[in-house]
Amino acid sequence: MSSNIKVQRICQYCGTEFTAKTTVTKFCSHNCARKNHKLQKKNEKIEKSNIEVLQIKTKPIQEIKLKEFLSVREVAMLIGCSRQTVYHLIHSGRIHAVNLLKKKTIIRRTDVDKLFELTEKNKQEIKEREVSEKPSKFYPNDFYTVREALKLFGISEHALGSIIKRNNIPKVKKGIYAYIPKERLHNIFGKPEKMI
Repeated sequence: MSSNIKVQRICQYCGTEFTAKTTVTKFCSHNCARKNHKLQKKNEKIEKSNIEVLQIKTKPIQEIKLKEFLSVREVAMLIGCSRQTVYHLIHSGRIHAVNLLKKKTIIRRTDVDKLFELTEKNKQEIKEREVSEKPSKFYPNDFYTVREALKLFGISEHALGSIIKRNNIPKVKKGIYAYIPKERLHNIFGKPEKMI
């Protein structure tokens, strides 16, 4: 028994309008249905491949997290930096490492974790430094503006910025001006001959 239904539909593959004989027809021809099926299979394979690549990428990090002793390359991979940075951390004493027969450097995983832990002593030191660096009251005569400091000490703005950063000099923001404590700058540059 055949159906006399004629429904206007849009092909889900090519987008052309066609007359369908059933209400569930999605494609204008067998060719479009086959192409759509191929496209779906292709997309499934691509998705599966992307998942596999992601698993391969994260697998070494998962394995590294389980190890107790790590090589320099593994530490670099774990914390997302270069091997040179890891060697710098070793030479500066921030990470303890052991050389095995001058061929391989081994680092304990717990030493790497300690890099990122703030001990109670460190937290207390940070709080004390913040309290000591913040002036209790603002007296303009005890501060230079940035422009005054540049003019007085004859340095560039970039140089002043890096000195402030390197020496942890606090800046006080009042309105549109940033003020720098005179005493801290005098400790670095000495007292200027002519004061502003």
